[in-house]
Amino acid sequence: MDEVTPPDTDTDDGLGPLPDADGNVVPPPPAAGDDTAPRRPFEFAAIGLIGFGMGSADIVPGFSGGTVALVTGIYQRLIDNVRQGAGVLSLLLRGKLPAAGRTFTSIEWGFVVSLLVGILGAIALLSATLERLLEQRPVQLSAVFLGLVLGATVLAFREIRAPSAMHALLGLAVAVATAVGLGFTAGVVAEPSVAYLFLCGSIAICAMILPGVSGSFLLVLLGVYQPVIGAVSARDPVPLLAVAAGGVVGLAAFSTLLHWLLRRHHDAVLAGLIGLMVGSARVLWPWPSATGVGDPAIGAPVAADLPLTAGLAVGAFLTVLLFGALARRVAADT
Repeated sequence: MDEVTPPDTDTDDGLGPLPDADGNVVPPPPAAGDDTAPRRPFEFAAIGLIGFGMGSADIVPGFSGGTVALVTGIYQRLIDNVRQGAGVLSLLLRGKLPAAGRTFTSIEWGFVVSLLVGILGAIALLSATLERLLEQRPVQLSAVFLGLVLGATVLAFREIRAPSAMHALLGLAVAVATAVGLGFTAGVVAEPSVAYLFLCGSIAICAMILPGVSGSFLLVLLGVYQPVIGAVSARDPVPLLAVAAGGVVGLAAFSTLLHWLLRRHHDAVLAGLIGLMVGSARVLWPWPSATGVGDPAIGAPVAADLPLTAGLAVGAFLTVLLFGALARRVAADT
Protein backbone atom coordinates (compact mmCIF):
# COMPACT_ATOMS: atom_id res chain seq x y z
CA MET A 1 0.00 0.00 0.00
CA ASP A 2 1.32 3.44 -0.93
CA GLU A 3 1.89 5.85 1.89
CA VAL A 4 1.07 9.52 1.79
CA THR A 5 4.32 11.45 1.50
CA PRO A 6 4.15 15.01 2.79
CA PRO A 7 5.37 17.54 0.23
CA ASP A 8 7.90 18.88 2.68
CA THR A 9 8.42 19.46 6.36
CA ASP A 10 9.77 22.27 8.44
CA THR A 11 12.79 20.23 9.41
CA ASP A 12 16.31 20.50 8.08
CA ASP A 13 16.65 17.22 6.13
CA GLY A 14 15.50 15.15 9.10
CA LEU A 15 17.86 16.82 11.55
CA GLY A 16 15.02 18.14 13.66
CA PRO A 17 13.17 21.44 13.95
CA LEU A 18 14.97 24.57 12.84
CA PRO A 19 15.51 27.47 15.26
CA ASP A 20 13.32 30.52 14.98
CA ALA A 21 14.56 34.10 14.65
CA ASP A 22 15.53 34.19 18.33
CA GLY A 23 17.41 30.89 18.21
CA ASN A 24 14.68 28.92 20.00
CA VAL A 25 13.95 25.50 18.56
CA VAL A 26 10.24 25.17 17.81
CA PRO A 27 8.35 22.10 16.61
CA PRO A 28 7.09 22.06 13.03
CA PRO A 29 3.42 23.00 12.56
CA PRO A 30 0.93 20.19 11.93
CA ALA A 31 0.08 19.40 8.33
CA ALA A 32 -3.10 20.90 6.98
CA GLY A 33 -6.06 18.64 7.53
CA ASP A 34 -9.84 18.48 7.76
CA ASP A 35 -9.77 18.66 11.55
CA THR A 36 -8.95 22.39 11.48
CA ALA A 37 -11.23 23.31 8.55
CA PRO A 38 -13.96 25.93 9.04
CA ARG A 39 -17.36 24.36 9.78
CA ARG A 40 -19.76 27.15 10.83
CA PRO A 41 -21.14 29.86 8.49
CA PHE A 42 -19.34 32.55 10.48
CA GLU A 43 -16.00 30.80 9.98
CA PHE A 44 -16.56 30.49 6.23
CA ALA A 45 -17.48 34.18 6.06
CA ALA A 46 -14.41 35.20 8.05
CA ILE A 47 -12.09 33.22 5.79
CA GLY A 48 -13.84 34.69 2.73
CA LEU A 49 -13.33 38.21 4.12
CA ILE A 50 -9.62 37.50 4.58
CA GLY A 51 -9.55 36.21 1.00
CA PHE A 52 -11.15 39.47 -0.16
CA GLY A 53 -8.37 41.37 1.59
CA MET A 54 -5.75 39.15 -0.04
CA GLY A 55 -7.31 39.61 -3.48
CA SER A 56 -7.44 43.38 -3.00
CA ALA A 57 -3.78 43.40 -2.01
CA ASP A 58 -2.73 41.13 -4.86
CA ILE A 59 -4.04 43.42 -7.60
CA VAL A 60 -2.19 46.47 -6.25
CA PRO A 61 1.58 46.47 -6.90
CA GLY A 62 3.41 46.90 -3.59
CA PHE A 63 0.98 45.08 -1.33
CA SER A 64 1.03 41.31 -1.03
CA GLY A 65 -1.71 38.81 -0.35
CA GLY A 66 0.89 36.85 1.59
CA THR A 67 1.31 39.81 3.95
CA VAL A 68 -2.44 39.93 4.58
CA ALA A 69 -2.39 36.20 5.29
CA LEU A 70 0.48 36.70 7.74
CA VAL A 71 -1.26 39.54 9.60
CA THR A 72 -4.56 37.65 9.88
CA GLY A 73 -2.88 34.51 11.21
CA ILE A 74 -3.67 32.10 8.35
CA TYR A 75 -0.28 32.17 6.64
CA GLN A 76 0.95 28.80 7.89
CA ARG A 77 -2.37 27.10 7.10
CA LEU A 78 -2.19 28.57 3.60
CA ILE A 79 1.34 27.28 3.08
CA ASP A 80 0.42 23.84 4.44
CA ASN A 81 -2.48 23.55 2.02
CA VAL A 82 -0.42 24.77 -0.92
CA ARG A 83 2.24 22.19 -0.18
CA GLN A 84 -0.39 19.49 0.23
CA GLY A 85 -1.69 20.41 -3.22
CA ALA A 86 1.82 20.23 -4.64
CA GLY A 87 2.14 16.81 -3.04
CA VAL A 88 -1.02 15.63 -4.84
CA LEU A 89 0.45 16.59 -8.22
CA SER A 90 3.76 14.96 -7.36
CA LEU A 91 2.07 11.68 -6.41
CA LEU A 92 -0.09 11.74 -9.55
CA LEU A 93 2.97 12.21 -11.76
CA ARG A 94 4.58 9.19 -10.06
CA GLY A 95 1.47 7.09 -10.64
CA LYS A 96 0.64 6.72 -6.92
CA LEU A 97 -3.09 7.25 -7.31
CA PRO A 98 -4.30 5.91 -3.92
CA ALA A 99 -1.79 8.07 -2.05
CA ALA A 100 -2.69 11.08 -4.20
CA GLY A 101 -6.37 10.56 -3.38
CA ARG A 102 -5.73 10.44 0.36
CA THR A 103 -3.52 13.53 0.20
CA PHE A 104 -6.20 15.31 -1.83
CA THR A 105 -8.85 14.64 0.79
CA SER A 106 -6.54 15.90 3.57
CA ILE A 107 -6.57 19.41 2.08
CA GLU A 108 -8.79 21.84 3.99
CA TRP A 109 -11.22 22.36 1.14
CA GLY A 110 -13.64 24.47 3.16
CA PHE A 111 -10.79 26.81 4.02
CA VAL A 112 -9.35 26.83 0.48
CA VAL A 113 -12.66 27.38 -1.31
CA SER A 114 -13.74 30.16 1.08
CA LEU A 115 -10.41 31.88 0.58
CA LEU A 116 -10.57 31.55 -3.22
CA VAL A 117 -14.12 32.95 -3.34
CA GLY A 118 -12.96 36.04 -1.45
CA ILE A 119 -9.82 36.48 -3.57
CA LEU A 120 -11.65 36.10 -6.90
CA GLY A 121 -14.47 38.35 -5.70
CA ALA A 122 -12.05 41.16 -4.90
CA ILE A 123 -10.30 40.83 -8.25
CA ALA A 124 -13.62 40.86 -10.14
CA LEU A 125 -14.99 43.87 -8.25
CA LEU A 126 -11.89 46.09 -8.24
CA SER A 127 -10.29 45.40 -11.62
CA ALA A 128 -12.58 47.76 -13.56
CA THR A 129 -11.72 50.68 -11.26
CA LEU A 130 -8.01 49.98 -11.60
CA GLU A 131 -8.27 49.69 -15.37
CA ARG A 132 -9.94 53.11 -15.53
CA LEU A 133 -7.28 54.68 -13.31
CA LEU A 134 -4.51 53.10 -15.38
CA GLU A 135 -5.88 54.86 -18.44
CA GLN A 136 -6.88 58.18 -16.89
CA ARG A 137 -4.38 58.74 -14.05
CA PRO A 138 -1.14 56.86 -14.92
CA VAL A 139 1.14 59.42 -13.23
CA GLN A 140 -0.77 59.45 -9.96
CA LEU A 141 -1.19 55.67 -9.96
CA SER A 142 2.53 55.19 -10.62
CA ALA A 143 3.27 57.43 -7.63
CA VAL A 144 1.00 55.38 -5.35
CA PHE A 145 2.56 52.13 -6.53
CA LEU A 146 6.06 53.56 -6.07
CA GLY A 147 5.31 54.50 -2.47
CA LEU A 148 3.81 51.07 -1.78
CA VAL A 149 6.83 49.23 -3.18
CA LEU A 150 9.37 51.36 -1.32
CA GLY A 151 7.40 50.85 1.88
CA ALA A 152 7.40 47.11 1.25
CA THR A 153 11.21 47.16 1.00
CA VAL A 154 11.39 48.61 4.52
CA LEU A 155 9.14 45.84 5.85
CA ALA A 156 11.15 43.20 4.02
CA PHE A 157 14.40 44.57 5.47
CA ARG A 158 12.99 44.20 8.98
CA GLU A 159 12.49 40.49 8.31
CA ILE A 160 16.22 39.89 7.81
CA ARG A 161 17.27 38.07 10.96
CA ALA A 162 21.00 38.76 10.98
CA PRO A 163 21.87 41.63 8.60
CA SER A 164 25.44 41.68 7.32
CA ALA A 165 27.64 43.44 4.80
CA MET A 166 27.23 40.48 2.46
CA HIS A 167 23.46 40.94 2.44
CA ALA A 168 23.88 44.63 1.69
CA LEU A 169 26.20 43.87 -1.22
CA LEU A 170 23.85 41.22 -2.56
CA GLY A 171 20.88 43.57 -2.39
CA LEU A 172 22.84 46.38 -4.02
CA ALA A 173 24.06 44.12 -6.83
CA VAL A 174 20.53 42.86 -7.54
CA ALA A 175 19.14 46.42 -7.43
CA VAL A 176 21.70 47.76 -9.91
CA ALA A 177 21.34 44.77 -12.24
CA THR A 178 17.54 45.07 -12.15
CA ALA A 179 17.50 48.82 -12.78
CA VAL A 180 19.96 48.52 -15.68
CA GLY A 181 18.24 45.47 -17.15
CA LEU A 182 14.84 47.15 -17.11
CA GLY A 183 16.29 49.91 -19.27
CA PHE A 184 16.47 47.40 -22.13
CA THR A 185 12.84 46.30 -21.81
CA ALA A 186 10.01 47.63 -23.90
CA GLY A 187 7.81 48.47 -20.92
CA VAL A 188 4.19 47.45 -21.28
CA VAL A 189 3.57 44.48 -23.61
CA ALA A 190 0.51 45.57 -25.59
CA GLU A 191 -0.54 42.14 -26.90
CA PRO A 192 1.20 39.39 -24.91
CA SER A 193 1.03 35.87 -26.31
CA VAL A 194 -0.74 33.06 -24.49
CA ALA A 195 2.60 31.37 -23.82
CA TYR A 196 4.05 34.56 -22.31
CA LEU A 197 0.97 35.06 -20.13
CA PHE A 198 1.35 31.46 -18.93
CA LEU A 199 4.98 32.16 -17.99
CA CYS A 200 4.05 35.41 -16.24
CA GLY A 201 1.33 33.67 -14.25
CA SER A 202 3.74 30.96 -13.10
CA ILE A 203 6.19 33.60 -11.85
CA ALA A 204 3.73 36.03 -10.26
CA ILE A 205 1.86 33.36 -8.29
CA CYS A 206 4.96 32.70 -6.21
CA ALA A 207 4.48 36.09 -4.58
CA MET A 208 1.40 34.72 -2.80
CA ILE A 209 3.63 32.66 -0.52
CA LEU A 210 6.20 35.40 0.03
CA PRO A 211 4.96 38.13 2.40
CA GLY A 212 6.13 41.53 1.22
CA VAL A 213 6.35 40.62 -2.47
CA SER A 214 3.42 41.53 -4.70
CA GLY A 215 2.33 39.32 -7.57
CA SER A 216 0.94 42.37 -9.35
CA PHE A 217 4.32 44.07 -8.99
CA LEU A 218 5.94 41.14 -10.78
CA LEU A 219 3.33 41.50 -13.54
CA VAL A 220 4.33 45.17 -13.84
CA LEU A 221 7.97 44.14 -14.24
CA LEU A 222 7.02 41.61 -16.90
CA GLY A 223 5.01 44.24 -18.76
CA VAL A 224 1.61 42.52 -18.57
CA TYR A 225 -0.08 44.20 -15.59
CA GLN A 226 -2.33 46.42 -17.71
CA PRO A 227 -3.28 43.67 -20.20
CA VAL A 228 -4.15 41.29 -17.35
CA ILE A 229 -6.24 43.90 -15.48
CA GLY A 230 -7.98 44.70 -18.76
CA ALA A 231 -8.71 41.02 -19.38
CA VAL A 232 -10.20 40.65 -15.88
CA SER A 233 -12.37 43.73 -16.37
CA ALA A 234 -13.54 42.53 -19.81
CA ARG A 235 -13.97 38.91 -18.63
CA ASP A 236 -11.76 37.78 -21.53
CA PRO A 237 -11.33 34.03 -20.90
CA VAL A 238 -8.27 33.24 -23.05
CA PRO A 239 -5.65 35.43 -21.29
CA LEU A 240 -7.21 34.73 -17.89
CA LEU A 241 -7.04 30.97 -18.40
CA ALA A 242 -3.42 31.28 -19.57
CA VAL A 243 -2.44 33.22 -16.44
CA ALA A 244 -4.45 30.90 -14.18
CA ALA A 245 -2.90 27.77 -15.72
CA GLY A 246 0.56 29.26 -15.31
CA GLY A 247 -0.28 30.06 -11.70
CA VAL A 248 -1.30 26.48 -10.94
CA VAL A 249 1.84 25.06 -12.53
CA GLY A 250 4.09 27.67 -10.93
CA LEU A 251 2.64 27.17 -7.48
CA ALA A 252 3.04 23.41 -7.70
CA ALA A 253 6.56 23.63 -9.12
CA PHE A 254 8.01 26.41 -6.97
CA SER A 255 6.24 26.25 -3.60
CA THR A 256 8.52 23.54 -2.20
CA LEU A 257 11.63 25.16 -3.70
CA LEU A 258 10.77 28.55 -2.23
CA HIS A 259 10.07 26.97 1.13
CA TRP A 260 13.46 25.21 1.03
CA LEU A 261 15.28 28.41 0.04
CA LEU A 262 13.63 30.39 2.82
CA ARG A 263 14.50 27.70 5.37
CA ARG A 264 18.12 27.36 4.26
CA HIS A 265 18.96 30.87 3.01
CA HIS A 266 16.30 33.09 4.54
CA ASP A 267 18.31 36.30 4.84
CA ALA A 268 20.01 35.96 1.46
CA VAL A 269 16.66 35.40 -0.28
CA LEU A 270 15.17 38.46 1.39
CA ALA A 271 18.24 40.57 0.52
CA GLY A 272 17.84 39.57 -3.12
CA LEU A 273 14.13 40.38 -3.04
CA ILE A 274 14.81 43.78 -1.50
CA GLY A 275 17.31 44.51 -4.24
CA LEU A 276 14.74 43.43 -6.84
CA MET A 277 12.12 45.78 -5.42
CA VAL A 278 14.48 48.74 -5.14
CA GLY A 279 15.87 48.32 -8.64
CA SER A 280 12.44 47.72 -10.10
CA ALA A 281 11.19 51.02 -8.75
CA ARG A 282 12.51 52.36 -12.06
CA VAL A 283 9.36 51.19 -13.85
CA LEU A 284 7.18 52.96 -11.27
CA TRP A 285 8.80 56.40 -11.65
CA PRO A 286 5.76 58.60 -12.42
CA TRP A 287 7.29 60.50 -15.34
CA PRO A 288 6.74 60.20 -18.24
CA SER A 289 4.33 57.22 -17.87
CA ALA A 290 3.77 57.64 -21.60
CA THR A 291 2.52 54.09 -22.03
CA GLY A 292 1.02 53.76 -18.55
CA VAL A 293 2.28 52.16 -15.35
CA GLY A 294 5.43 50.13 -16.05
CA ASP A 295 7.17 52.49 -18.46
CA PRO A 296 10.95 52.06 -17.91
CA ALA A 297 11.76 55.55 -19.28
CA ILE A 298 12.87 58.09 -16.68
CA GLY A 299 12.10 61.77 -17.17
CA ALA A 300 12.19 64.98 -15.16
CA PRO A 301 9.25 65.63 -12.81
CA VAL A 302 6.46 67.83 -14.13
CA ALA A 303 6.19 70.82 -11.81
CA ALA A 304 2.40 70.99 -12.00
CA ASP A 305 2.09 67.34 -10.97
CA LEU A 306 4.77 67.33 -8.30
CA PRO A 307 2.84 68.29 -5.11
CA LEU A 308 0.00 65.80 -5.61
CA THR A 309 2.26 63.07 -6.96
CA ALA A 310 4.78 63.38 -4.13
CA GLY A 311 1.97 63.47 -1.57
CA LEU A 312 0.45 60.27 -2.97
CA ALA A 313 3.81 58.49 -2.94
CA VAL A 314 4.57 59.53 0.64
CA GLY A 315 1.05 58.65 1.77
CA ALA A 316 1.31 55.18 0.23
CA PHE A 317 4.75 54.68 1.79
CA LEU A 318 3.45 55.59 5.26
CA THR A 319 0.38 53.37 4.78
CA VAL A 320 2.61 50.35 4.22
CA LEU A 321 4.67 51.19 7.31
CA LEU A 322 1.46 51.50 9.35
CA PHE A 323 0.32 48.14 8.00
CA GLY A 324 3.68 46.66 8.99
CA ALA A 325 3.37 48.07 12.51
CA LEU A 326 -0.07 46.49 12.78
CA ALA A 327 1.36 43.18 11.62
CA ARG A 328 4.05 43.28 14.32
CA ARG A 329 1.46 44.18 16.97
CA VAL A 330 -0.77 41.26 15.93
CA ALA A 331 2.19 38.89 15.90
CA ALA A 332 3.25 40.03 19.38
CA ASP A 333 -0.25 39.43 20.76
CA THR A 334 -0.56 35.91 19.38
